[in-house]
Amino acid sequence: MEITEVKVFPVTDGEKLKAYATIVFDNAFIIRDLKVIEGVKGLFVSMPSRKRKDGTFRDVVHPLNPETRSMIEERVVQEYKTVMDLGGAYQATDI
Repeated sequence: MEITEVKVFPVTDGEKLKAYATIVFDNAFIIRDLKVIEGVKGLFVSMPSRKRKDGTFRDVVHPLNPETRSMIEERVVQEYKTVMDLGGAYQATDI
């Protein structure tokens, strides 16, 4: 499985939330609404989630192993940094 496209949409008025992202796998499967968050240890990627009736949140999609999570996080954070280096303008990257 390969990430074939990443789109990052910076958020200008967010404190911890820095951007939303969309990723495409193998030019065949898209995941929208990933979040780039500024945490205590730096940037990380939060998976899309829904609020449940009891007020808790549950991921709608998520990686099943740490290697896949790292692959996604590294690629999205890399693209976020590239976009911010270009002045925060949206840019899509095809790999």
